Amino acid sequence: MKKYIILLVVLASNLGFSQTINDYKYAIVPSKFSFLKEKDQYRLNTLTKLLMEKYGFVTFFDTDILTDEVAGDNCKKIFVDVESNGNMFMTKLSVVLKDCKNTILFTSLVGKSREKEYQMGYNQALREAFTSFEKLAKKEKAEENFAPVKFVYSTPTKSNNDTTFFAQPIENGFQIIDTTPKVVMKIYKTSNPSCFIAYKDNNQGVLVNRDNQWFFEYYFNSKVVSEKIEIKF
Repeated sequence: MKKYIILLVVLASNLGFSQTINDYKYAIVPSKFSFLKEKDQYRLNTLTKLLMEKYGFVTFFDTDILTDEVAGDNCKKIFVDVESNGNMFMTKLSVVLKDCKNTILFTSLVGKSREKEYQMGYNQALREAFTSFEKLAKKEKAEENFAPVKFVYSTPTKSNNDTTFFAQPIENGFQIIDTTPKVVMKIYKTSNPSCFIAYKDNNQGVLVNRDNQWFFEYYFNSKVVSEKIEIKF
């Protein structure tokens, strides 16, 4: 369902603009950001795609094969970029939305992280930058933005046979452990208590709560995998 997002006029701030992006249904995310060396390095492009979908856009990578409707007119699409202005002590990222004429429609606030581990630091900073979208969106509940209709298939967690995991608090989130105890996942808080940024094995995605059950969701071969996980907080 198409969401309508209105860019608000913010006086005497760094977000001074009075533009609208009501007509944009589709968003294009690059498969590689210019400040990184590899495609989808640190899963940052995948996370950007997930977050754009959260805010109502039908989102594609620039390497995807598009339908005729999506490919037909670039000016019906919004183009997403992430810019880095950090240093060795702090990761700083901002999200930039442009139209087909390369006109900047919106620049987010700068998301920051002092996390030394690159993947966590980049993803924490990106998630903070996306909080700017909360001020723009006349959006429905976050649970509806992660509607099950988007899921392609579902598989159980490999170690989930009659296993319950336990959440231990860490800075900005929790580490999920088994009874060994061994850390099997790390999750980080978002503005929605039913949704965490999650890292498990080599996969980065989100941990979401639906109907009082937790699911770890991530992309694999361009498809969304949803794994049910029993966690006690």
